Amino acid sequence: MAGKPPVLGLAFPARLRGGVLWKAIRAEAAGHVEREWFGSGPHRLKIALPRPEGLSARPHDPRPVDPAHGQKILSGALTLDGGALRLGVDGDPFDTASPSRRFAVSLHRFDWLPDLVAVGPDGARRALRLIDDWRRVFGKWNAFSWGPECLERRVHHLACAAKTLAAEASDAEVADLVFDLARQGRHLLEITRAPERTLERAVAAGLAGCVLAGKPGEPLIDAALKALVPQLDAMVLGDGGHATRSPEAGVELLFDLLTLDDALGQRGRPSPEALSRAIDRLSSATRFFILGDGHLAAFHGGETVGPARIAAALAHDDAGPRSLNAAPHSGYHKMIGGSIEVIADCGPPPVGPLSVNACAQPAAFEIVCAKDRLITSCGWSPEAAGAHAFRLSDAASTVSVADGSAGRPLSGFRAKALGPWLVDGAAKVEAKRHDDVGGVWLDIVHDGWRHLGLTHARRLFLDAVQDELRGEDSLSPLALDPKAAEGPRRYLPFAVRFHLHPDARASIARDGKSVLIRGPSNIGWWLRNDAVDVEIAPSAHFDHGLARKAGQIVLKSQVRPEVGAKIRWKLTKAEG
Repeated sequence: MAGKPPVLGLAFPARLRGGVLWKAIRAEAAGHVEREWFGSGPHRLKIALPRPEGLSARPHDPRPVDPAHGQKILSGALTLDGGALRLGVDGDPFDTASPSRRFAVSLHRFDWLPDLVAVGPDGARRALRLIDDWRRVFGKWNAFSWGPECLERRVHHLACAAKTLAAEASDAEVADLVFDLARQGRHLLEITRAPERTLERAVAAGLAGCVLAGKPGEPLIDAALKALVPQLDAMVLGDGGHATRSPEAGVELLFDLLTLDDALGQRGRPSPEALSRAIDRLSSATRFFILGDGHLAAFHGGETVGPARIAAALAHDDAGPRSLNAAPHSGYHKMIGGSIEVIADCGPPPVGPLSVNACAQPAAFEIVCAKDRLITSCGWSPEAAGAHAFRLSDAASTVSVADGSAGRPLSGFRAKALGPWLVDGAAKVEAKRHDDVGGVWLDIVHDGWRHLGLTHARRLFLDAVQDELRGEDSLSPLALDPKAAEGPRRYLPFAVRFHLHPDARASIARDGKSVLIRGPSNIGWWLRNDAVDVEIAPSAHFDHGLARKAGQIVLKSQVRPEVGAKIRWKLTKAEG
């Protein structure tokens, strides 16, 4: 079983027989068998042998660290994912109730470790004491702390910090540290749950193998690379996008692969060609997803990554920016005018295991005007635990119809067994683009509202001469039936939503229709439209899983499903 994680194909759900419920039953049964095996004596013996001999490589993770946070931990204040514990100088967080589940996950991932060791020798000694506290309570397998949600990142952090920790450790502490790393690295390759993270688990196991000196590290490297190569081809698309369609997931994978590439080089092992190719593609895609405000676009569970983290991810790449206007494999298009920049989601949401963080928001876009991000989405990410309603259509800058959504996350038993897959999302999304000297046309059509008998078409024109963005959102009947159009009239409310960034503000003009939007630069932009009604409503924007107050502009109308309807709008700079 070790070293043989399943290869995750993008067509995984469609090729399995039975519905989602049957898949959930099978997954729950398989999970039960797996948990029984992981808790058994033979499994403990299997991951304990051969005994590790010491430490070898010192992998460098390019992710930025925060020594100031490490200093706070030294002073006894542990802050993780919006929660905090006041421990005192020698307190044990693993023997204390965590303030939230998010805090507990981050604690067991050892997310505090990079910042703490960055402080220096004092930080390394404190980290050794915390690791010893963890080992005393959680050193043997249990479903939470050894589960995929925690173990992958913990192995990664331990591998990168091991040599630094060993410099301040006794011989006994070093022996415990390498034994922990060997057992947990081997266990990683036996996990089959959360198949969308198989690649990241293989990377972490490979790092552990590179760090373990001598022969005990070699089988772990071999098993990890065997799992890694086919996963790279499945998860890194031809244009460098991540198969989950999350820009942030691509950046985080880039960090991981750069770390593994460095560790393999230190170990004297050549990096697979697929790894080098994936690094190059991910770097190119990262540059594509950077918008004019210097931050990353946020789609499908990815957050708005800041310039410092992006710069760290691209520090290895001296090729410079690529002049790309589309990522066809990932399903995104970019439109750049004089002072307006638009990035639009032009693909269907991922399916099956890849959709655990996906959002039902086809044709959503983000708009940057004069380097101000004005229009965005609610920015849901997995860190916003339990807030899955923000994955629905009305939480992004796209069309919503009635109280429905163009897809929904699983809940209840199905979500527990499979994860919160997105189901019933848009299956067919088509995008056509035309560039000329006058501007860029982009047409997006999808069937996400087929359960209401409608298709949504979003037509965008970025006028390079007038420096304005014109849009038309139309709903059309899937099949035009003249008899249905003559039948009883049924109207559904629909809206075109423009979610504002928390730093942007909007006000409605005296005509009750036009909306003036301003960002941090205080440059004004008019959103004019022909909607029946216009409203500025409250919204929320998530940053590292924490909600910030924001607003949204809602253009309202009604649609008769047998006939269709549309709303036209225009975004242009305000004079003066």
